[in-house]
Amino acid sequence: MSLLERLRAEIAQTGPMSVADYMTRCLHDPQDGYYATRPSIGEGGDFITSPLISQMFGELLGVWAVETWTRMGKPDAFRLVEMGPGDGTLMSDLLRTVRLAPDFVAACEVWMIETSWPLRAVQKEKLAGMTPEPNWTGSLDNLPGGLPVILIANELLDCLPARQFVHAEGGWIERLVGLGEDGGLAFGLAPTPTGAIPPPDSPVLEVSAAQEALGTQLGELIATEGGAALLIDYGRGGPEFGDTLQAIRKHEKVDPLAFPGESDLTVYADFPTVRDAARKAGAEATDPIAQGLFLGMLGIQHRAEALKTARPDRAVVIERQLIRLISPDEMGELFKAACIHSADLVPPGFEAAA
Repeated sequence: MSLLERLRAEIAQTGPMSVADYMTRCLHDPQDGYYATRPSIGEGGDFITSPLISQMFGELLGVWAVETWTRMGKPDAFRLVEMGPGDGTLMSDLLRTVRLAPDFVAACEVWMIETSWPLRAVQKEKLAGMTPEPNWTGSLDNLPGGLPVILIANELLDCLPARQFVHAEGGWIERLVGLGEDGGLAFGLAPTPTGAIPPPDSPVLEVSAAQEALGTQLGELIATEGGAALLIDYGRGGPEFGDTLQAIRKHEKVDPLAFPGESDLTVYADFPTVRDAARKAGAEATDPIAQGLFLGMLGIQHRAEALKTARPDRAVVIERQLIRLISPDEMGELFKAACIHSADLVPPGFEAAA
């Protein structure tokens, strides 16, 4: 049976499920989940991420990591961690860049946190022969302790599931995934004692316990071990309503209920909730800033000019890549960066927000 058939049978037997549970099943079902079996990243896949748009993204995060290590006092040993490493391109570009800082490399222990076995295989092939040689684990819980951490997570928060609620007279009603009259998957609402029906323009509230839990976990890690965790994603910079659940298949938005397990499901990153959770756990955390501003603070325009000088035949392509990463009309405003960090550390790129 396909995942769609199994979900329909399960709902028919036990009733509708939350949007968060539906996302989890679609992404991580061991038999048919998207990340468990068929993640497809890149121009020929389902979606593309910043590291695949331009080498400049990973290179600048390498610069960020070295400067963060420097501001930490250049510890003799630390762990460089990437969560949700995609196809390994970001870490590959980062490690190529940090070779210019041999003391950083000598102190560095690299860890990749990846739940997807197909992606882990791609990462191992991409990073074969790199120095330092990476280690892999499936959970942040399995990361060894005892050393400060520099952690990077690009487009991870948006993959964490969220519940949805719709406002009606008398309160909030949870949005569920159930069965329509034709027996197919359909959105509906949990029953209420009052029988309240939300108006057509009712706001949608998204609540992600998984994103909040990660904020807590990262806050505890940084508060205990020291260092910084850089989070880059598309999402909310402040509290707001809205239905942001989307499915991407072959670079096109599709019905989130149409291809369970065959498309990538995401919701907006909730930066305020993650920030507040990290602070409650004992770490400091910046407010999110626009990706364009963050990359600009790290010198992306200068790097683009250097690349164009070195490769004038690719100047037009490099400029197009730059615009896509930093322009407000592209990824520059919707995508944001935030940092969870030790109390005594001002993380690079966030000086203006400190």
